[in-house]
Amino acid sequence: MTDDYAKERLHYNLRKAREAVLWKLDGLGEYDIRRPLTWTGTNLLGLVKHLSLWEARYFGDVFDRPFPEPLPRWDDDDARGADMWATEQETRSEIIDHYRRVWAHTDATIAALALDAPGHVPWWSSPDVQLFDIMVHMLGETARHAGHADILREGLDHATGTTAASALPQPDAAAMDAYRAEIEAAAKAAAGDA
Repeated sequence: MTDDYAKERLHYNLRKAREAVLWKLDGLGEYDIRRPLTWTGTNLLGLVKHLSLWEARYFGDVFDRPFPEPLPRWDDDDARGADMWATEQETRSEIIDHYRRVWAHTDATIAALALDAPGHVPWWSSPDVQLFDIMVHMLGETARHAGHADILREGLDHATGTTAASALPQPDAAAMDAYRAEIEAAAKAAAGDA
């Protein structure tokens, strides 16, 4: 396998995962994209904000190609967790537009550097890395958070799929209730609660 092929496949999959994350906001109101949907406060717009910040760092500072807009320092304890939710002053369009500007910066970094280009991640225990390492890491992070977004969105309105074009049709509610009851029965039987 050539480096060019590996780089293109990683980049392609990163682009697809980014789009999947953003699609999860489509059609939802402000409250639903911002409200905490897990015990730790995870929310859809916060996932986008978080990915935006870290992608900007990983493909910016790590390769001495800083993102041209201000970012909080990675070691600022006071800012820790602030990237996981949107304040009432931050708009959906501001956060999405920022994420898209980060994409453009990342895409330029990927285009400009070889897969073995050296970088430095001061917050990692083994800080000397290559572009390949960061592409794999960021693809993993983006896919992981896209999975979180899948579950959050399904919990809100039952929408599933990775893009608008591949969204699955809403199944019949009675059929879904029966399907879930079957799974529940199997879980209880396996636990000896049947």
